[in-house]
Amino acid sequence: MSQFNNATVQKQANIYYDGKVTSRAVTLEDGLKVTLGIMLPGVYEFGTEGPETMEILSGKLKVLLPGADSWLDIDGTETFHVPGNSKFSLEIFTVTDYCCSYPKNL
Repeated sequence: MSQFNNATVQKQANIYYDGKVTSRAVTLEDGLKVTLGIMLPGVYEFGTEGPETMEILSGKLKVLLPGADSWLDIDGTETFHVPGNSKFSLEIFTVTDYCCSYPKNL
C-alpha cells in the first residue's frame, strides 16, 4: 500500500538519537497504529513493547534481529518483524525511509 486513506496524523514528531531518527504517529481508520519516519546514518538500538512490523521503503542498512547470529543486509525495500519485549539493532548507511506498524497479533 503506497498511501493511507482516512487516517489521523499526530503533528508532534517522535525524535530519537539527537534528531537522527524521527517519526510521526498515524492512526488508521480501523484503529491500527503506524509510524512513518526517517533514519539518518548511524548505529541505533530500539526496544519493543509489543510486536512490530518494520517496512523499509528505501535505504541501505543492516539489522540485527533478536536471537539472530548475523545481520540482515537491506538495500532498497524489505519488511521484517520484531517480537514484542525485545531489542533490535540497526546500522544505517544512507538516509532510510520507513513505516513501522504495531499489529495486535503477529
